[in-house]
Amino acid sequence: MSPSETTSSGAAAPTSQQTGAPDPYMPGHGTNAYRVTRYELDLDYKLSSNRLAGRAVLHAVAQLPVAAIVLDLTGLRATKVQLSGRKVRKFSQRAGQLIVVPDAPLLADEAFALDIRYEGNPAPRRGLWGEVGWEELSDGALVAGQPNGAASWFPCNDHPRDKASYRISVTTDANYRAVCNGVLISRSSRSSRETWVYEQAEPMATYLATVQIGRYELLALNSGKPPGQVPQYVAVPASLAEAARAGLARQPEMMRTFKNCFGPYPFPEYTVVVADDVLEIPLEAQTLSILGRNHLGPEWESQRLMAHELSHQWFGNSLTAASWKDIWLHEGFACYAEWIWSEEAGVLPAADRAAAAWRNLAAGSQDLLVGDPGPELMFDDRVYKRGALALHALRLGCGDLAFFALLHDWADRNRHGSVSTPEFIVAADRTTGLDTEALLHPWLYEEALPPLPAGQGTLSR
Repeated sequence: MSPSETTSSGAAAPTSQQTGAPDPYMPGHGTNAYRVTRYELDLDYKLSSNRLAGRAVLHAVAQLPVAAIVLDLTGLRATKVQLSGRKVRKFSQRAGQLIVVPDAPLLADEAFALDIRYEGNPAPRRGLWGEVGWEELSDGALVAGQPNGAASWFPCNDHPRDKASYRISVTTDANYRAVCNGVLISRSSRSSRETWVYEQAEPMATYLATVQIGRYELLALNSGKPPGQVPQYVAVPASLAEAARAGLARQPEMMRTFKNCFGPYPFPEYTVVVADDVLEIPLEAQTLSILGRNHLGPEWESQRLMAHELSHQWFGNSLTAASWKDIWLHEGFACYAEWIWSEEAGVLPAADRAAAAWRNLAAGSQDLLVGDPGPELMFDDRVYKRGALALHALRLGCGDLAFFALLHDWADRNRHGSVSTPEFIVAADRTTGLDTEALLHPWLYEEALPPLPAGQGTLSR
């Protein structure tokens, strides 16, 4: 039976009150009716057949009275559901959702646990942004979850503001390494299978959860773990090990620069996974990033992508936009981090990067609001570049000392939380003394491109 059809009879369609208000950019995804505090995922994956058998235990709390629990799950079939230790008699699947009907409605503030067994052949889901989710590689698998790909491999409340801790266990073929979010806590072998267990203690949005499987070796990028330095690793096929070490040689310096500019690194360690495939773009996940074999060069285009993904650990992963309309808080900040690294690395000053970006924007269409671009354009390059220019204008308006104090304060006060543009404006007012709303409004909420801000800020260290 197709997973888009009913799998257990008698489940009624949920009402809007039961599902909560979805993000307008993602209608039909996520809910305010409950929040998940922890996911415990046990996955058994066979590479040759692309077959996934999963068990997901979700610990959650109802936010309002709930007659039906709605989860996101697409392309996979739920076979058994328990609610707080008791078998659920009514559950169904349709339109990318798993609908679980308790025997009695849940009350507001009531804690509950869902234990879901499911199976199938995972595949990326298609949408406005191409294919996202679980993908097969030439010799392995990866998950690219942004913005709504999480449901392609586990049942979840797929919304960026619903952040939870995770334990992810992956059993797969021997001689393959599974890399997931967080810290590896155990590895065991049995017959021709190996099990890898990771703990992601810091709260994480569903789209940032990931599984990477390949014939990877794990190499230290800063061997010896010097005191005060974040442990950094690369998971890479043996044939690409030297290219990865060369391409990522300056990443420890990037890390030091971003710690100086943004504050302490928000997680215990950082890993870069290098797939033995050509990837269109690098991929972002919490505590790790994924590069293709084509992203390892010493040239600026590759190096800026490494800096971009690293900076997302602060802006996007630790601090996650509560709504997708505020995605400039991820991408504008990460783009500006590229310019900071360009200046620190002696490639090109941030002011020159800003001027070049402004010229390109001025020559193109000006029909987008960076602070609310709409779902079709949320990953438009103008959100990245004009968002970065908004930060550059703020930096020139208040000076380096106040600007980097703001970034430290913003990252520290909201560590592992959800953020919004109005909150950033309040934080900037508090730290810089500027009328931040007046300064940023033309960059974020007007289509016409503002003039290039005057000044030549130089990175203070």
